[in-house]
Amino acid sequence: MTDNFLLDWFSLAVSLFNTILLFWLGLTVLLNAERRTMGLFITGGTLLLGGAFFISHSAILGIGFFDLGEAFNFWLRLGFVPVIAIPFAWYAIMLWYAGFWDREQTGLRKKHRLRLIVITAMSVGMIALFAWANPIATITLTTRYDPADAVSIGGIPLIVIFYPLYIVLCIASSLNVWRHPNPSQRMMGDLARRRARPWLAATAIVLLIVTLLVTALMLWVTFTASHSTIAEFYSTMLIIVAGFDLIIESLIGVSILLVGQAIVSYEVFTGKTLPRHGLVRQWRSAIILAIGFSALVSAGLALHLRPIYTLLISTFIIALFSALFSWRSFAERESYIQRLRPFVASQRLYEHLLAHPESLDDNTAITFRALCEDVLDTKLAFLIPHGASAALAGESLVYPQKEREVLRSTPSRASEHDFAQRLEALQSNQICVQIEPQKFNGAAWAVPLWSERGLIGVLLLGEKNGGGLYAQEEIEIARATGERLIDMRASAETAQRLLTLQRQRLAESQVMDRQTRRVLHDDILPNIHAAMLMLNNEKNIASTITALTHTHRQISDLLRGVPRAITMDVETLGLIGAMQETMKNELGSAFDSVIWQIDPKAEQRSKGMPPLTAEVLFCAAREAIRNAARYGRGAESASPLNLRIELNGREGLTILIEDDGVGIKSNSTDHSGHGLSLHHTMMAIVGGSLNVESESAKFTRVILTLPESA
Repeated sequence: MTDNFLLDWFSLAVSLFNTILLFWLGLTVLLNAERRTMGLFITGGTLLLGGAFFISHSAILGIGFFDLGEAFNFWLRLGFVPVIAIPFAWYAIMLWYAGFWDREQTGLRKKHRLRLIVITAMSVGMIALFAWANPIATITLTTRYDPADAVSIGGIPLIVIFYPLYIVLCIASSLNVWRHPNPSQRMMGDLARRRARPWLAATAIVLLIVTLLVTALMLWVTFTASHSTIAEFYSTMLIIVAGFDLIIESLIGVSILLVGQAIVSYEVFTGKTLPRHGLVRQWRSAIILAIGFSALVSAGLALHLRPIYTLLISTFIIALFSALFSWRSFAERESYIQRLRPFVASQRLYEHLLAHPESLDDNTAITFRALCEDVLDTKLAFLIPHGASAALAGESLVYPQKEREVLRSTPSRASEHDFAQRLEALQSNQICVQIEPQKFNGAAWAVPLWSERGLIGVLLLGEKNGGGLYAQEEIEIARATGERLIDMRASAETAQRLLTLQRQRLAESQVMDRQTRRVLHDDILPNIHAAMLMLNNEKNIASTITALTHTHRQISDLLRGVPRAITMDVETLGLIGAMQETMKNELGSAFDSVIWQIDPKAEQRSKGMPPLTAEVLFCAAREAIRNAARYGRGAESASPLNLRIELNGREGLTILIEDDGVGIKSNSTDHSGHGLSLHHTMMAIVGGSLNVESESAKFTRVILTLPESA
C-alpha cells in the first residue's frame, strides 16, 4: 500500500477484477469444451495461470510495499512463474488454434518451426535461470539494491535483458500466426476466426504495449534503485511505480476483456460449432460481479477496515449477486417461455381435421414466422421437406412470404437433389452446414432435419438481421421446431387422407352392399326360383342349365368384387411369392403376357422386411396391377395388353409395374385416383414413396420405392 487511498483502491480493485475474470474464463473453457485436447488444456491452464499471477499481485498489494520480508519475497518470486510461462503459452495457443499441429508440410509449420524452437529454448533458459540462479536480489527495507546479487551483465540482471525480448518475440509471432492460419477443420471455424480476429489481434497489441511499459519500468527501477537504498527509493519513487503498476494491470484487464469477448461470442477455444447466448449473458454477469466485488472489497482494504467488516462486505456482495442472478434467471426463463409458447402450444389438430382442415397450414405458417422473427431474427428462411415426408408435408414454408415465388425456381430440382445428397452424407450430430447463397436464393446456412428414418427436410437460413452468428441455442430450437412442423404437417395430411378415403370407402361399401342385396333379390333369387320350377319338366333341362350358368356367373362377379384377405398370403408366401400367387390365381388372365424381372438382391431384401411394410408394398402393387387389368385396354376390350413387373434391390427396394395400355390421359376413368392415393399415403407412412408415370397410348408405370433406411 502507498497510503494514497485512490491509488491503493484502484490498484487492488483492478487486480481483483483481473483475478476473477481470468479464473472464470479458464474454468469456462475447460468445462465447456466440446473435445478436451492438449491445446484446450494449454488454453484453460494459461488463463488459470494468469489468475494465479494476479493472486500473487493482489497479495503483494495487500501486504504493502513497506512491509518487506519473507512474505513479500515469496509472492514476488511466485509471480515470476506465470510471468515467464504466459507469453510462451499464448504463442502455443495461437499455433494450436491456427492448425499448426493438425497438418504436416504446411506453410504455417514451415514458417514457425524455427521460431517455436527458439522461443521454447528462451523460455526454458529463463525458467532455469529463475530456478537455479538468483534473477533478482533479495529485497529488504534496510539494504541497498545491488544488481551484483542477481545474475547480470554490466550491472543489468539477465531477466531484465532477455524477458522483454522474449515477450516481444512471443507476441509478434502470435500476431503472425493469426494473420496466416491453416484452413479450419471445424465447421464454421473460418468464419469464427474472421469474426474473432479483431478481438484477438487487439489483445496481442495491448499485451505488446504492456511489454514495453514493463520493460521501461524494469530498466528504470534497476538504474534508480542501484544508486539509493530501498528505503530512499520507496520514499521518493513509490507513487510513480504504483502508478505504472496501475496502468499496466489496467491494460492487462483490457486484454482480458478482449479475449473474453472472443471466447464467449465466437467460441474460439471451446471447439463448439456455434456460440451460445447463455455464455454471453454469463460473461456479462461475471464482469458485473467482478466490478462490484473488487470495488467494495478493495475499498475496505484501502481504508484499513477491520477484517470482520471486509468479511461482512463480501458476504453482502455474495448474497446480493446471488439474488440478482436468481432474478435474472427467472426473468430470462419467463421470456423464453413466452417466446417458445407458439412452438409448445397445442396445434388443435383434431379440431382442424374435423372442422377446418385448410386452417392447419395457417397454423404452421404462424409458428414458422414466430421462429424466424422472435427466435432466429433472420432475414429469410425456407423449410423444405425431403424424402418420404415431402409427399405428405406439402409445399415448403417460406419467410418472408414475398420469397415464395422465387423459391419455386430456386433451388432447382437438380440442385435440391444434389444438396439433399450432401446432407444425407453428414452425421446427424452436425447441426448446420454452410452453403453458397447464390445457389439457394440468399440462404447461407442449412440445418438438416432428421428422424429415425433419416433426413426428412432442410431448413435454409439467411443472414441474421444484425449480421451476427446464430447461437447454438437458436439453431437447436430451429432444428427441433423444423422437425416438429414437418412431422405435424405430414401427420395431419396422412390423417386427412385416411379420413377422406375412409369416408369414401364407407360410402362405396354401403353402395356395394345395397347393390349386392338388389342383385340377389331382383336377379339371382328369381332365376333360382325359375330354375327350380323348370326342373319339374324334363323338356326344360337345357333352359334350366342356361339359367343356372347365368346365375353362377353373377355370383362369381359379386365374389370377385369383395376384397380378399391378404395378410396370411404375405406372411406365409413372402412379398414376391404373394405377388406371383395373385397374378397366377386372380389377375394373370387379364393380360396377354406377364414378364417378371427379379433382382436377387431384391429377393433377399424382401425376405428380411417387416410384415407391415411387406403388406403395404403388396397392397400397393396389387392395386397397381388391378388398375392395369381394369383400365389398360380402355374402350377397346380386344386390344393387346402386356405387363412387366421388375424388382430391383440395388438401393433399398424398387418395384416397377408397367403396362403398354392406353395410358391414364386417354382413359375417361381416373384409375390413378382414390385407390392409389390411399396406397401413396401408406407408402409414405412406412418410409417409402409411390410415383405414377404415364404417356397416352403408350404406357402406364407405377414405381414403388422403399429406401434402405426404411
